[in-house]
Amino acid sequence: MIRHKMKIIQTETIFLFLLCVVLKMVTSKETLRNHRPWQGGRLAELSSSYCLSWRLAVETDNIHGWRTVPVQCLHDVEVYMLDGQYASDLNLIVEHIGNYVDEIVPSDDGFDAWIFDVDDTCLSNIFYYQGKRFGGDPYDPQAFKEWASRGVSRAIPQILQLFHKLILSGFKVFLITGRDETTFGQTTLYNLHFQGFFGFERLILRSEAYKGQSGVVYKSEMRRKLVEQGYRIWGNVGDQWSDLHGQFVGNRTFKLPNPMYYGVSFLGKLSRLSLLIGYVLDICLEVLTTFYCGNTSAEACGEKNYMDFTNPDSEAMESYDGVSTKINDQGSSTL
Repeated sequence: MIRHKMKIIQTETIFLFLLCVVLKMVTSKETLRNHRPWQGGRLAELSSSYCLSWRLAVETDNIHGWRTVPVQCLHDVEVYMLDGQYASDLNLIVEHIGNYVDEIVPSDDGFDAWIFDVDDTCLSNIFYYQGKRFGGDPYDPQAFKEWASRGVSRAIPQILQLFHKLILSGFKVFLITGRDETTFGQTTLYNLHFQGFFGFERLILRSEAYKGQSGVVYKSEMRRKLVEQGYRIWGNVGDQWSDLHGQFVGNRTFKLPNPMYYGVSFLGKLSRLSLLIGYVLDICLEVLTTFYCGNTSAEACGEKNYMDFTNPDSEAMESYDGVSTKINDQGSSTL
């Protein structure tokens, strides 16, 4: 009798496990397309060429709603962020922004404005994402909240240099961030000042009235208020498309590279719901896998008994010391 019941429980567990797998596939189609090496019905090359193509598609906003970096591209993104190409890309972008700034003759009325995002635009969170395998792990809002509350993010040197150029040129610089005003207001202000961002006109954080709004709607509203106050927005700089889409974006927008995460606030309601379901299913799969597979890792168990729906990364990412030093030492462009 007991053996019969155990057999039923095991069968039900396997059924729930497979059900979670199917639901995960349905609610995370885009994620699975990114994670599995299948593209357009053919096996994509697991090579740097594929990962370069993936990063290009991400930066041009042709891939929406991805939750994590494809496992075959984890090392590629890590190398990109640490070994000089990220810094080189920033140098080139900031150089061209500087050329554009030099073409503008600010008026004497004090209403020529520039807008900057904060996270991974002014302040780098690379130390945080180092612990998240540079985008290999799903977004963890609680963990990021704890990180941001510490106020230890480093300035991105190229952007800090651009920031001071704009201030000295007579522009009013506004920093618009989706960070919660009550939770992060003082910490963010301290972090910015400590990293050398002095002289900006205003730091705008998300107040209680704008909670729940998408990044595009919220930042459009903040920019609308500035325009109604008479400001002329000459430029808008951000690392997410949600910083640069919407209304009142400015005369020119400049997208900084960031292959580590996709701005969830830019997703529509259905996509955000899909991501939430995906997170719940991640936990569901982990619990059921532990129950069914015992001490065997979820990846190994899934690879052995089922289809490879997670594309496991068997090697843990090594911890790096001096991440900020590696980036800062790449040099910055001359403005």
